[in-house]
Amino acid sequence: MANVDWDPAAYLELMLADIPAYVELQERVAAATEDLDVHAALELGIGTGETARRVLALHPQAKWTAIDANEAMLNRAGEVLPDADLRRARLEDPLPEGLFDLVVSSLVVHHLDGARKRDLFHRVHDVLRPGGAFVLGDVVVPKDPDDAQTEIDWVVDLPDRLDDQLEWLRDAGFDAEALWTYKDLAVVRARRPPRSG
Repeated sequence: MANVDWDPAAYLELMLADIPAYVELQERVAAATEDLDVHAALELGIGTGETARRVLALHPQAKWTAIDANEAMLNRAGEVLPDADLRRARLEDPLPEGLFDLVVSSLVVHHLDGARKRDLFHRVHDVLRPGGAFVLGDVVVPKDPDDAQTEIDWVVDLPDRLDDQLEWLRDAGFDAEALWTYKDLAVVRARRPPRSG
């Protein structure tokens, strides 16, 4: 996972400057979990805890497990979420063992190329309980090039088209749908069917 050198003190300011709809994206990710029964959650790339705080406000009973590749970010998240199980790991590493009711990720998965995204989606499916959901908020390649508002370097930022990612999620066994899109941002909810194999 790229950007392991993020400075937690400057992270939120940078996100707000670089992604005009950052706050709305975070709120839409949390809202995508509202109707779920969440007792155990896994976050991929917790950063400073922005997503976790919003989701936990809706599911205060949830046991929160999270990974991040950046030790400083994990330390900052630990200050905000002292009861969370925080682990230093990359998206390419084995995921913490589930079963989780929810896996959530915001603005992290776009650091993986297409093949690694597909692999991650299969591994997420495996740690979700049947009926659980994966909520993904991230940068995508928009249909209209004029909608590209987020600076992409194509070195550590490797977004893919939304329709491709929905297809990869379905190939991994999910029922996947886009709940919100805005220019080059999207929120997807992918549910593991109740009796999937």
